[in-house]
Amino acid sequence: MNLLKIIECVPNFSEGKRKDVIDALADTIRSVEGVRLLDVEFDPDHNRSVFTIIGEPQKVKEAALKAAELAVEKIDLTKHKGAHPRMGAVDVVPFIPLHGTTIGECIELSKEFAEEFSNKCNVPVYLYNKSATRPERADLPNIREGEFEGLRNLIGDDPSKDPDYGPKKNHPTAGATATGARNFLIAINFNLNTTNLEVAKSCANVVRGLTGGFVNVQGIGLDLPAKNCVQVSLNLTHPRRTKIHQVFEMVKLEAQRFGATVIETEIVGMVPLFALLDALKYYLRPEKLDDSMILDLYYLGGAEDPKRKTFSEMSLIEFGDQVKRARATPGGGSVAAAMGSYGAALVGMVTGLSLSGRRFVAIKEEMLKHRHAVDNDRGVLMDLVEKDSAAFDEVMATFKMSEETAQERKQKEKATEAATIHAAEVPLATMRHSCQALTHAKVAAEKGNINSITDAGVAAHALMAAIEGAALNVRINLGNIKDKTFVKKTAEDVEKILDDGNKLKDEVLEIVEARMKELAESS
Repeated sequence: MNLLKIIECVPNFSEGKRKDVIDALADTIRSVEGVRLLDVEFDPDHNRSVFTIIGEPQKVKEAALKAAELAVEKIDLTKHKGAHPRMGAVDVVPFIPLHGTTIGECIELSKEFAEEFSNKCNVPVYLYNKSATRPERADLPNIREGEFEGLRNLIGDDPSKDPDYGPKKNHPTAGATATGARNFLIAINFNLNTTNLEVAKSCANVVRGLTGGFVNVQGIGLDLPAKNCVQVSLNLTHPRRTKIHQVFEMVKLEAQRFGATVIETEIVGMVPLFALLDALKYYLRPEKLDDSMILDLYYLGGAEDPKRKTFSEMSLIEFGDQVKRARATPGGGSVAAAMGSYGAALVGMVTGLSLSGRRFVAIKEEMLKHRHAVDNDRGVLMDLVEKDSAAFDEVMATFKMSEETAQERKQKEKATEAATIHAAEVPLATMRHSCQALTHAKVAAEKGNINSITDAGVAAHALMAAIEGAALNVRINLGNIKDKTFVKKTAEDVEKILDDGNKLKDEVLEIVEARMKELAESS
């Protein structure tokens, strides 16, 4: 598994009773090499199962796709009943950035999943949350309103219900599916010692953002007849801002008004360590408690130090300290990729500041499109910070290979050639993604918020510096490569990207100067 780029996927299937189907879905996910199935939660009352998968982005998408195809085959919503709202056999498939990835990359991945799944299974697919193509589709309940039975009569007749991918009609047994990118959330349920559903609904209303509670909480009240109780089912969409214990205490307080209390808490799926530590700190009041004090972290996964970081996880000071060491890596190639990533981040900033308010209504959709695309470039460039250093280390490792026999010399020569080609390809990728980010910078400079126009200019300088710096690294490697076809083609690519980049940079800066003048004259 590539530890540099890790995402999470939490597909929800409308099956919580038939263990054989749930096991089959789990086996299908496990069959994809390079992914880990961390958790399977299922509930007969909800009639729903939640799977937690992590791994390299494309592998995770492959696993989710295979499981989704099986779910369409095995789950018939015309025979499905459960407490949890649902609109599809594959109800929702969220992609979440975990390590070395951005929300933009997960947005692109969700679109790939939507296109491939709808084509293979003839299921209409909606993009939600960060991937949403319409503001009202950012929230899943808005898409799922009416559920399977209601949507069956609306899709194809009501244009507002047209899916983003697939046919304009419900699949006869599998319904419709939502997919998208989102940030990490915690799904948590509080069971109450009452059968009065109105109590659970009242508790949900008190903590839910839409009804005056916490902004980062979604929730509903559910009846659990099998357990002879009711449930407050919640999603904490930003658990660093809204803590488990804050919501728990509010639910307890509201339940007390009706003579009820929380008798059981269910965490659905996985939960991050920081959230549990936050709750532990609240209730135990320890003088000090942090990751370095958690014994399990020192041996979990073979880690020697739970605080060990990759370059992309380091602070600016820490990364700078690594660069200044008297060692070859991280070097110019990594720094070039970092500059490109920061340049792309600035473009994201300008487009992000061009979304809210009446004056941006006409360009909001266009700005959102460029914001998502440039965030994908930013994530790739962030990853290239690490990959550039690793590529150089691979070349150096081949120099240490034995060459005592003719066969060993041949193997060493072949390995060195392959490693050097790879060492040229990495900075070439830095050049390409920095140049792509420049195309988005031009649009941001032309149409974006004029008050952030200088940020678009700084982005252009940073991205061009990344292109020129990476070009030096490509060229130095080309001088050591024997494959003349590769050398010729790559050298031509370098020149074209340099030309395109310089042209884009000049255009962006020309726009910046003109709009700065416009701003000065209007003040």
